[in-house]
Amino acid sequence: VQLQASGGGLVQPGGSLRLSCVASGSIVKIHVMGWYRQAPGDQRELVAATSSGDYINYLDSVRGRFTISRDDTKKTQYLQMNSLKPEDTAVYYCWAVIYGTEYWGQGTQVTVSS
Repeated sequence: VQLQASGGGLVQPGGSLRLSCVASGSIVKIHVMGWYRQAPGDQRELVAATSSGDYINYLDSVRGRFTISRDDTKKTQYLQMNSLKPEDTAVYYCWAVIYGTEYWGQGTQVTVSS
């Protein structure tokens, strides 16, 4: 199983970005999909996650600004990030749990700066 993330970049404060992550390989069902982020000097933190049962969880600091969604037919998840702040600057990693095994994608850099 491989996860391929895309969509990062440089954006001004208040701007928006949409991250995508496509899963490939022998996959029957993805139980949990989500996004982590890690800023320099900080620990990796869970930003948002969604289960196959429609459970969704957000980091408090992004709730109301970020929206996670998934398209199981395409084995793809998205993270719509609005009203971005400089403190959202980090490397974002897509993550999936398939039958109890965790998988990670390569990171994609998100930089929020004027």
